[in-house]
Amino acid sequence: MTGLNLVGAGLIVIGGGLGLGKIGGSAMEAIARQPEAAGKIQTAMIIIGALLEGLAFGALLLG
Repeated sequence: MTGLNLVGAGLIVIGGGLGLGKIGGSAMEAIARQPEAAGKIQTAMIIIGALLEGLAFGALLLG
């Protein structure tokens, strides 16, 4: 890998980590505000997290 490829891969990993952290934090805040909706919030969080990870993995492969 060249230097720019490594920088791009690092940015992808950082972006994916920040995105997953934001999703998890927002979901925990939402569950704290409405505990009765925890199941729906958790399901949405898992789906969005999986899509984000898939996107990051695809970007790593293309890079």
